[in-house]
Amino acid sequence: MSYWQTFFSLGPMDINKELQQASGFLNFDLLAKSIVEGFISGMHKSPFHGFSAEFAEHKIYNNGESTRHIDWKLFAKTDKLYTKRYDEETNLRCHLIIDNSSSMHYPYHQKKDINHLTKISFSALAAAAVMQLLKKQRDAVGLSVYSDTIDYYAPEKGSERHHQMLLHHLTTTATQPSESVGTKTYEVLHQIAEKLHRRSLIFLFTDMLQPEKDTNKLFEALRHLKHNKHELVLFHVYDKLTEYNFKFDNDPKRFMDVESGAAVDVYPEVFKESYKAAVETYFRDLNRACSQYKINYVGIDIQEGFDKLLTTFLVERQKFI
Repeated sequence: MSYWQTFFSLGPMDINKELQQASGFLNFDLLAKSIVEGFISGMHKSPFHGFSAEFAEHKIYNNGESTRHIDWKLFAKTDKLYTKRYDEETNLRCHLIIDNSSSMHYPYHQKKDINHLTKISFSALAAAAVMQLLKKQRDAVGLSVYSDTIDYYAPEKGSERHHQMLLHHLTTTATQPSESVGTKTYEVLHQIAEKLHRRSLIFLFTDMLQPEKDTNKLFEALRHLKHNKHELVLFHVYDKLTEYNFKFDNDPKRFMDVESGAAVDVYPEVFKESYKAAVETYFRDLNRACSQYKINYVGIDIQEGFDKLLTTFLVERQKFI
């Protein structure tokens, strides 16, 4: 959407090494666990209460089966081999895709912590929280990060080593300096789709800032992600205060497109109403197009926390299994 894309960015782009080292995101594992634990504790009487994999019953061990779940304490008491069975134990595969183009590094903050989130740090931390839920369910997870090319790709696995490797890359993604990098979402998504051979639940985190001429190509790529019976959830991440409501004082501002370098000097009040009308139309059209192609569209304001996103995960997981 060219109109929106022209006006979305404000402020300096460079992040020096001192700020990067002072980042509050250096322990992504702890942050993600805290988010998930807070979310679960707040569920109370939710229909998802007790969703995590819980022990259900014993069954007699048969020769040739995996010894992974043998109850050795029960063996010591009975001299018989039994394995533990769990509720909600599945072979769900989830692939997380994160847009890391320059526009995702908005809004600029000198502080880098959970109270000062950019779209990219929110998306990376959200992905880490989803990984924690997947880990609780013994599900496999994969990760793709892209800008104008695939910057990182890891297939779905469930091991602890794999989990830690993805967390490390998410931390790097959230804290790296912003660069003037465009996005070729439709090209990259086609490439990722070709790599996903087994049915998966796919979460795509993006701000949907695409040139208007690429909109049809983008939805062709999104449809490609749904082949092989994949389920796709599009998390449209944005900063509602400024990117949707255009909340700025009326002092003259220079707005920059961080991907093209184009800039325009304006008084925000002059363009506020026409900007909001254009954005509302764009959001509505996105939602309608996703509904048409059976893509679950979820708008996420990065200032409102992670509950909406994690609830969406639980709903989609229940449908998927």
